[in-house]
Amino acid sequence: MARIEALDMLDSAEGKAYLAELYGKVVENVQKNTISSKIKNIDLSGDPVSGTLVAKRFVNAKSQTYGTARTAGKGEAVKRDEVTIAIDQDKEIVEELEQKDVRLDGVDGVLERRANNHVQRMVAELDSAFFAEAYSAGTAFTSTETEITEILEALIQKLETTKTDFIDGVPRSMMNLVLAPSYYGKIRNALDVMHTAKIGAEDEEFYAWHGVKTDSCINLPDGVLAMVMINGAVAQPVMADQYTAEKIPLSNAYGVELFYHYGTEAVTPDGIYYIEEAGD
Repeated sequence: MARIEALDMLDSAEGKAYLAELYGKVVENVQKNTISSKIKNIDLSGDPVSGTLVAKRFVNAKSQTYGTARTAGKGEAVKRDEVTIAIDQDKEIVEELEQKDVRLDGVDGVLERRANNHVQRMVAELDSAFFAEAYSAGTAFTSTETEITEILEALIQKLETTKTDFIDGVPRSMMNLVLAPSYYGKIRNALDVMHTAKIGAEDEEFYAWHGVKTDSCINLPDGVLAMVMINGAVAQPVMADQYTAEKIPLSNAYGVELFYHYGTEAVTPDGIYYIEEAGD
C-alpha cells in the first residue's frame, strides 16, 4: 500500500483500507500476546451483539446398576450449569493527530507505532481483568513445602486431584500454570542448576513445568505468586470495532478511534487455585 502522508488521506478509500488492515494487525497481535487468550473458555453460545453470552458445563455422568434405566423407564437427566457472561466493559482509545506531527514519518508511520502501543494497553487490560476474575473466583492454596519446585508441584497436584460434581481430576495436559516474574525466575534458576539439555542459560522461556503449560505474567493481581487453572476456567469474550478516523472541526487534526468491548466471568471456579504472598 502506498505511503499515507497526509491526514486527509484517511478519508479516502485507500486510507480506509489502511485502517482496516491496521485493525486486523491489532486484533491478531492482541490474540498472540494475551496469556488469557490461550486459556479462556471459547465454548460460548449466544449473540455477542445482544450484550451477553452463555457458557455451559455439565455434571459428571454416574454409572448405575444394569437395568436401572429400564426399571425406571428413563435415563438420568443430563444436569448442567449455565454461566452468563455480560459484555459490560465498553472501552475506547481515541487519539488526535495533528498534521504537523506526522510530516516526518507519515501518517502510517505514526499510526503503526500508536497501534503497537494500543496492543500493549489492550493486552494489559484484558489479562489483568481475566486474572482478577480468576483470583476472585478461585481458591487460595498453601503448602508446607519450602522449596519452590516442591511448592509448585504441590499446587499442580491440588488441581490434578480435584473432584467435584463437574471435575473428576484434571490431566496436566489440560492445566495452565501462570507465574509472577519472581516465581518464574526461581523456576528458571532451578532449571539452570539442573542443566537440562532442552533449556539453555540463554533461553528466556521454558514453556512447561512438570507437564503443565507455563507462562510468566506481569498482570496477575498484586500479591499473587502463582495460579493454576483448568482450560476454559474463565470466559472473556472480546469484540472490537474497526479503526475509524474523523476530522476534528476547525482544526488541522484528525481523531483516530478504536472501540472495544469485553466481559469476564469464571465458568469453572472449582478448577482454579492460586498462591499468595504470606501476610505479615
